[in-house]
Amino acid sequence: MLSKNKIKFVNALFLKKNRDEQQLFCAEGEKCVTELIKTFECKTLIATNEWLLTHALPAEELISVETTEEIKKASFFKTPSPVIAIFKRKNHQLTHDTLQNNLVLVLDGVQDPGNMGTIVRIADWFGIRHVICLEQTVDVYNPKAVQATMGALARVKMHYVTKAELFTLIKHCKTSIPVYGTFLEGENIYSAELTRNGIIIMGNEGNGISDEVKAHVTRKLFIPSYPQGCPTSESLNVAIATGIVCSEFRRRL
Repeated sequence: MLSKNKIKFVNALFLKKNRDEQQLFCAEGEKCVTELIKTFECKTLIATNEWLLTHALPAEELISVETTEEIKKASFFKTPSPVIAIFKRKNHQLTHDTLQNNLVLVLDGVQDPGNMGTIVRIADWFGIRHVICLEQTVDVYNPKAVQATMGALARVKMHYVTKAELFTLIKHCKTSIPVYGTFLEGENIYSAELTRNGIIIMGNEGNGISDEVKAHVTRKLFIPSYPQGCPTSESLNVAIATGIVCSEFRRRL
């Protein structure tokens, strides 16, 4: 039975301050839950009896209900799925070696949960295992962002650091690391020289990469529109732009 106290507890995790305090987050949907439970510790699993008949998943607390209408009381979405899970968050350490030996994404103020979730899925698809989030970047454990990842959080390590912390790590790396960013005045990404390792910075939906971060970009890239010289949209959605950039880097392998 899904008690009122448990519903209240789940609903409280909609707020970032509560997620931070409890070090927990919620995931909804069959795909998302079954992927995340492979790598995250499941504290509570709420599911319909019918769903549980075909899914035996490990959880400290298992709550079964008759219908999705009961789950709806704890759901963050209008159309509830047959399963909700509460997971323990993971805190990953960011090191110099992480930056030097990998292709890493840095998000500078990405604010839309949908974009965040999509970018994590893109990172997962292209084998990028580390995503760094700077100040003003949306919480990846926001329920909408978690759902948009479709379980990719199980394989992508998220790091929340300040700009100063990131700059210090870059400064103290043993060898220089290329820092890429997309700009209108950048070099055409399809003809530019790209490296196997490095940092790719993607900026805010409306303002792009902040001036403070822009000062540390060493390689400016540009995604051209086609045909060149014709009227077109002012800019690309940040998640779409991330997909194009990551695809081009991986194509060169």
